[in-house]
Amino acid sequence: MSQAARSRLSILALALVVCALAIRELRVVPDAFAASRDAASSAAAVPAEAVSVPSLLVAGREVRVGDTAAQAVASLASATLQSASDDGGVAGRRETRVYDLEGTHVTVVLEPFEVRGTLRVAGIYLN
Repeated sequence: MSQAARSRLSILALALVVCALAIRELRVVPDAFAASRDAASSAAAVPAEAVSVPSLLVAGREVRVGDTAAQAVASLASATLQSASDDGGVAGRRETRVYDLEGTHVTVVLEPFEVRGTLRVAGIYLN
């Protein structure tokens, strides 16, 4: 067998192995993609035109991403709660709360940052 034939055979074998691995990976959904599907269900609760902010000042009290749910709810006591919904997140229960703050809709997403962790502010959205 000539050198050129061996080279072509090696390239063909490599291509077959790469194709087989690609097909196997496409059949199994990696955890990263499964998590993004869960996040997409929560994203449906947040309006598309909403703008994410790292913190919000309400009646002289600041709500920040990372605050505990109790701190955030206490700080938002002067705002009118319009709706609250629960669903499952990657690390546990996720709660989405929509407030009316002087004509502005504020959506606060509360979820644990670790498995069996306490609920924390994961996102603040204005629309």
